[in-house]
Amino acid sequence: MSGNRYFLDTNAIVALLQGNTQLIQLLQNAEWIGISVISQIEFMAFSGLAESDVPKEPLRDRQLFQQFLQRVEVIGLVSIDTGLIEKIIEIRQQYRLKLPDAIIAAMAIQN
Repeated sequence: MSGNRYFLDTNAIVALLQGNTQLIQLLQNAEWIGISVISQIEFMAFSGLAESDVPKEPLRDRQLFQQFLQRVEVIGLVSIDTGLIEKIIEIRQQYRLKLPDAIIAAMAIQN
């Protein structure tokens, strides 16, 4: 293992997708890049990026993020399926709960 490994938080993901050149250069030769499933949920649950009535930019940002996800490893809490992630996002947006509360509620509903 000679390359660098990076685990990005949500702020770093946003900066990267906004084209932060320092971050792009830093990650260019990374051996591994990972993100938390929590960061994935935070990013997708952000009201401007959710599938919504707002066209163009949020859709472009969402597509850019989906491409980003194909290049990194998303580390889950446990074995999480997409249905659970979608439920967490839905609950967080609908009830404006804090993320940990939305995760717990979604897990309770699914189990």
